[in-house]
Amino acid sequence: MTLAVTILSVLMAIFVTTMRVKRAKQPTSLKQIVLPPIFMSTGFIMFLYPPLHVEWSYALESFFLGAVLSLPLIFTTKFEVKGQDIYIKRSKLFIFILLGLFLTRMTMRHFIEEYVSFYEASGLFYIMAVGMIFPWRAAMLLQYLQIRRVLKNGSPRSNGSI
Repeated sequence: MTLAVTILSVLMAIFVTTMRVKRAKQPTSLKQIVLPPIFMSTGFIMFLYPPLHVEWSYALESFFLGAVLSLPLIFTTKFEVKGQDIYIKRSKLFIFILLGLFLTRMTMRHFIEEYVSFYEASGLFYIMAVGMIFPWRAAMLLQYLQIRRVLKNGSPRSNGSI
């Protein structure tokens, strides 16, 4: 079962990386920033399945750890203005950050599964992923809205990185 989860995780990491690289070629929008966390939040339904129940303290720790791990994503995600369009500026570090986060999560998962069940570990790592995605997307949203406001009001910085 752990091997299947590892393989699935690798495939998801490749998929996410590919999608992020493709998206950087198109202007971003409010919808593209906000919808992924909303769609991801539907995963909390899995906690209706009793084997996936985790202690609140573990869940909070997992969310907090995810928030800490989101910091490299927050600090390396920048926007670029081209005309009146806002693009996510590709960071050369992004792939390495994703790879590092992936390897960190996989290493932690193998360690944690020695102490909690496979299902509880799955739930905790889902919560950690939410803890990474939500703060990152919230930071992106704030930065995007600030840039959009500047563009709407007119600014000497109509072209370039922000």
